[in-house]
Amino acid sequence: MAERAPRSLFHTVQPEEAGSTVKHLLKTRFFMAEGYIASVKLRPGGICLNGEPVHTDVRVRSGDLLSARIDDAEGRNPARPVALPLLFRYEDEDLAVLEKPAGLLVHGPEGRGAPTLANALAAAWGEEQSFHPVHRLDRGTSGLLLVAKSAYISERLRRVLHTETLQRGYLALAAGQLDPPCGDIALPLGPAEGESALRCVRADGQPARTGYETLARFPGGSLLRLRLYTGRTHQIRAHLAALGCPLFGDARYGGPATEGLERPALHAAFLRLRHPVTGERLSFDSPLPADLRSVLDSLSNG
Repeated sequence: MAERAPRSLFHTVQPEEAGSTVKHLLKTRFFMAEGYIASVKLRPGGICLNGEPVHTDVRVRSGDLLSARIDDAEGRNPARPVALPLLFRYEDEDLAVLEKPAGLLVHGPEGRGAPTLANALAAAWGEEQSFHPVHRLDRGTSGLLLVAKSAYISERLRRVLHTETLQRGYLALAAGQLDPPCGDIALPLGPAEGESALRCVRADGQPARTGYETLARFPGGSLLRLRLYTGRTHQIRAHLAALGCPLFGDARYGGPATEGLERPALHAAFLRLRHPVTGERLSFDSPLPADLRSVLDSLSNG
């Protein structure tokens, strides 16, 4: 496969920026951290002024063209390529938004179990394109997943995760009903005793905050819209279970079994972000998949 072309950012020096150092503009215009600047300047064509390599202490003039590479230095997806059907909602040279089906791990140890999203993207993009999931979705959770194509873009997005610049929300089917019907759950979470893979509310846990809104109530259950303000492991599942409203199908957190549902009733349903390079506002919504829609219909008719 042909080598991928370098990906660079460009900035024309404005009159008010004349006299600034290259390093200052890399930090203020490209939002590059000190460590990243130190590494990118060692790469061929890593930092250039008017097309020529330049030291970061050089002072610029109005009209100069500054460029810096942002592709991964050793971009590669080590996962074995496995062709799987993928639904992309958006893709450009910096990032992608796709719909992850329930049952698919994002990545995992090579050679163990079923193929992962890493395997699927190695087939779709080629092994020379690295990928960086910006946030986590559990194996059983379906819905919108944001993926960066370089460590630079990943870091830019992670800096604004759980802020107004990058919002993530979910739809969930919970057993029981929350009172009040709208609000915040602010309970610290940590590993459960004897079950390090599970989370529970504990005083010495990490701060965790989940916003919720009840969209519909049914006998024995409710449809919730949830927003994450922190990103703890199993945060939604553990928070709802702690309030006595575990997700349908979530046996590990005490959720009731439901015919036709083989995973927790949780779906990443909306994603709002500002593109870190273009500044464009991107917005995505994903409806409940068939298995969760079936449970919702059963509750509605129950």
